[in-house]
Amino acid sequence: MITLTGKIEHRDIGTGAWALVTEDGVTYEILRGADKDLLKAGQKAKVKGQVREDIMTTAMIGPVLEVKSFDVISSH
Repeated sequence: MITLTGKIEHRDIGTGAWALVTEDGVTYEILRGADKDLLKAGQKAKVKGQVREDIMTTAMIGPVLEVKSFDVISSH
């Protein structure tokens, strides 16, 4: 389990993908099925989850992050 803080972004790749871009510039792809309250482009959140190395996606924009819980820090 890891804890990351960053900004939520939507990427127009394939059918669309959601990403968490951390404060140090690392991009994680948010695993489909995450809470819709998290998936709002531009908001900043602290996310707890697990990197899933057993899953590949069509977007392939970074490690796949399965979100377990989150706190919204700010929304825009």
